[in-house]
Amino acid sequence: MTASISIKGLHHTFGAFQALKNIDLSIDAGEYTVLLGPSGCGKTTLLSILGGFLVPTQGLVMIGEKDMTQVQPAKRPTTTMFQDYALFPHMSLKDNVAFGLRMRGMRKQARHAKADQFLELVGLFHDGNKRPHELSGGQRQRVALARALAVNPDVLLLDEPLGALDLKLRRSMQDELKAIQREVGTTFVHVTHDQEEAMAIADRIVVMNAGQIEDQGAPDRVYRRPCSLFAANFMGEINQIPAWREQNRLATLLGHPPIAPPDSDAEQWVACVRPEQLSSEPREWSLGTATVVNNAFFGAHYRCHLRSDKAPNLTFVAHFPPSHEPKVGESLALYVDPQHISLFADTHVKEAVA
Repeated sequence: MTASISIKGLHHTFGAFQALKNIDLSIDAGEYTVLLGPSGCGKTTLLSILGGFLVPTQGLVMIGEKDMTQVQPAKRPTTTMFQDYALFPHMSLKDNVAFGLRMRGMRKQARHAKADQFLELVGLFHDGNKRPHELSGGQRQRVALARALAVNPDVLLLDEPLGALDLKLRRSMQDELKAIQREVGTTFVHVTHDQEEAMAIADRIVVMNAGQIEDQGAPDRVYRRPCSLFAANFMGEINQIPAWREQNRLATLLGHPPIAPPDSDAEQWVACVRPEQLSSEPREWSLGTATVVNNAFFGAHYRCHLRSDKAPNLTFVAHFPPSHEPKVGESLALYVDPQHISLFADTHVKEAVA
């Protein structure tokens, strides 16, 4: 089963604190959507409203074309998977997975058959008689996922389900989560503050800040062409070059060809470029020379901090290929192609035009 979600004009307050402000969001049936943002941005509050654990102060929540705004959690076509998994230690894995079916009155033989089906889906078919304490963290996470899916929800809500896992296991489980979601076709709504996790699994990323949606879209678009300076910063490292209006052009400290400003009256701008888009090989625009302050080897690249020789208060983060290690103290020419620069005035991004 699967269903679409439509959220309209959603507001929520806790006393005098406004946790969510005018949230409008549509999620297609079968889509894997990730709510991404820092602690306190409202993403978990929004997930709790979707699950029925909170009733919004204002607004409408539709699931599968039905108004669920006031419906209790047990009567919604949703299941929530929490970070701590909440497995019953005295039950076998099979009984843990079958627990929701038992609460719905399904007979033992039928619910165990279904539990076996979902344990097989998560690669634990032969472990059904084990207890949770016999499993690794990743295996317990898979049991919790099987239990959530066994009741055939239209929407599965995941509250930072990978947060307790180490890096290597977390990346492995990201792949498994996405593969399982594609196989079952259920709509997934997943909360995380991890940008890499969001980009690895999401069909759509919804970036949240201070109770509002800053940006939403496919991961590559949100990363490459974010719609706000906050989204640009939160989606990964980014270099910011101050710019200002001089007649009909934008000037920067670095003296590369001036940028034609988009249609806006703003005086102050920020030109932004991702670290991987900076190069020491000639490109269309020169950013002048910069001195390597430090570097670190990350396997696929060297991550370097560089200080501009022309504007010493301006520093860059750049990723260089692993075949050549930039030396501390070395002066490098930096270049960028103009299509990789984004301009921000206020909170709205405009594409740089040469």
